[in-house]
Amino acid sequence: MQALKDFSKEYSLFLAIITFFLMNHFEHTLVQSTSGNLFGFGILFAVIIYAAMNVAHHAEMLAEKFGEPYGTLILTFSAVVVEIVIIVIMMLHAENPTLARDTIYSAIMLDINGLLGVAAIIGGIKYGEQPYNVDSSNSYLSMLLVAIGIAMVLPHFIDVAHYTMFTVFTVITFVLLYVTFTRVQLSSHKYFFEYEKAEEKCKETGECEVHENINAWYHTVNLVLYIMAIGALAEVLSVFMGNTLANYELPLAIGAVGVALISASPELIVAVRAALDNRMQTVINIALGASLATILLTIPSVIIVSYIMGMELQLAITPVQGVMLGLTLLVSIVNFNDGETNVLEGFLHFILFIVFAFLLFV
Repeated sequence: MQALKDFSKEYSLFLAIITFFLMNHFEHTLVQSTSGNLFGFGILFAVIIYAAMNVAHHAEMLAEKFGEPYGTLILTFSAVVVEIVIIVIMMLHAENPTLARDTIYSAIMLDINGLLGVAAIIGGIKYGEQPYNVDSSNSYLSMLLVAIGIAMVLPHFIDVAHYTMFTVFTVITFVLLYVTFTRVQLSSHKYFFEYEKAEEKCKETGECEVHENINAWYHTVNLVLYIMAIGALAEVLSVFMGNTLANYELPLAIGAVGVALISASPELIVAVRAALDNRMQTVINIALGASLATILLTIPSVIIVSYIMGMELQLAITPVQGVMLGLTLLVSIVNFNDGETNVLEGFLHFILFIVFAFLLFV
């Protein structure tokens, strides 16, 4: 009974469903004009972001229920599923071979430079320096280097005759990498992704909060429903987004940024809250974990979909993207090797995010 009462307050889910049917009904009328396309795109984007905020809420409740690193793993996995759904839908509509690559690149820039940069600035202003477990950042960054190198750099050097075999190899390799890393994160080296002082405080007080009142099934079901709703809205959004970009002669890469922004919005909300609560370990797990999950899960998914649907797929990064990814990873390796973040480190990453945004129009 309580679950039904709580469900009746999921206003954004009901709004998403109503918006989907209304936009489906008026889609053909709205796409006839530039103003109609802008209106449709604006409404859908706002509703999707509103729904994504509730994805963050339900993921946070599950995080409280199960603790770290399960909480951030649930959040990042939810965000990546949203991203995969939107990319696949837009690939089917736009038939753009570089959409997946540009979206993955944009997601990494948003997560590491945008999300982590903003969170470190906010936390640095409030607390000066914020500690975290350096083993977690080292683990994430080494995995990111390997994954980006295999999926987005090596394709430049693979002969066309062997490219299909290489993509199959990439799918198998990434599935193994994700399973292995998840097992390490949740069992054998779980302490890498936790900050010890939080555990020590728990032991000293002897009062570790138990969240028995949190209904895991309720929040899990709602999480799935919101992801389905966002996927349905994204299908309609892809039409308005494509028309709007074409009408204003804007680069298609902006559409990829839009997809990345939608999927990253729940993580951004949670990361800012964590930074304000002096929980930088959560921010590190979200930002670097989301980037890693984006590569290890999204790339195999789009490869499989493109193969089944007979679509062309281009994953090899451009020279500009390569330089930006290289700078991002290099600065991350230098910044995240001491177990503390500060305003300067956050500002450096935020500057890289500003450069990324500027390069979209150059």
